[in-house]
Amino acid sequence: MIDELMLDLISKIPLGIPGMVILLGIIVICLITLGKGADMLVDEAVSLSYRWGVPKMLIGATIVSLGTTLPEVTVSVVSALQGSPDLAMGNAVGSIICDTGLILGVAALINPLPFKKEVVNRQSWLQFAAGMLLVLTAFIFGRGFYSFSNGGSIPQYMGWIFLAILVVYIYNTIRQAKKGNVEENTENLEVDESSTVLIFIKLFIGIALVILSSKVLIPTVQETAVRLHIPETIIAATLVAFGTSLPELITAVTATRKGYGDLAIGNVLGADILNVLFVVGAAASVTKGGLSVDVHFFKLLFPAMLFVLIVCKLAIEFSKEKLNRVVGAILLSAYLLVTILSYSVAI
Repeated sequence: MIDELMLDLISKIPLGIPGMVILLGIIVICLITLGKGADMLVDEAVSLSYRWGVPKMLIGATIVSLGTTLPEVTVSVVSALQGSPDLAMGNAVGSIICDTGLILGVAALINPLPFKKEVVNRQSWLQFAAGMLLVLTAFIFGRGFYSFSNGGSIPQYMGWIFLAILVVYIYNTIRQAKKGNVEENTENLEVDESSTVLIFIKLFIGIALVILSSKVLIPTVQETAVRLHIPETIIAATLVAFGTSLPELITAVTATRKGYGDLAIGNVLGADILNVLFVVGAAASVTKGGLSVDVHFFKLLFPAMLFVLIVCKLAIEFSKEKLNRVVGAILLSAYLLVTILSYSVAI
């Protein structure tokens, strides 16, 4: 695992004040790199949106989400191959809860997020449908209500079906987007005049910078916290859980700060859909026996995920053309409530 390797390397930094200075230096460099990578990612995604005539929200829901979801896919597939399906499932479900409640909530609190009702409504229904598909699949193959006592499963062939649905989703999303015209304010927008190939190269460099700097930042902060004698339980419940969603958070905050709220919304909705179809699908497809789903998911994590998704869907449904700060506060509160309940039940 890259995270374990990075943590091992960083733990070898000398103790004392010199070591702490090095750790703080790495944190500062990572934060700067994160910012630069996110700037490049958002700018090139917007340029691609205007170049192709596709709404920014749909670029966020497809290309940007595919890039920022790759860490979850990698972790889940490796975990499944190593015989840890709980980690693969937990990674996907936890990311959906974090993306929808924490990230979208924080983005809306920073600045109200404007969106096109028809486009976002369609994507939010797909987001909710993906969550329901995951729960129903695990429930049905866990022999219905026996799942609450024996757990469920995602068979290997269902993993391939999830991946097939993913291909159809991406194809239809782009095809539908091509039918409409992008009528958005281009004032003060500096559209990249480079070739489409060069824009893609810059886009993926931005994605790589965000992901790699995240992979270095979290273990560095974790090691710094240990040396400052912060309890490991607090570290595990905050930094480690927060780490896998950092690329989506930085991308959403950067997009919001630049005034591209629809790109932030698209990234979150798309990431949730991909966490089911791509992350769970890929992990199940490479495991002969499929993924087993622990009882804990049916009693706590699935209800928590559906609760946050329903809050998000209702927020979009009753918002006119903008997700305002009140909606952001509601989404963030839903995330905090689910997180507190999760740890209360677990303890």
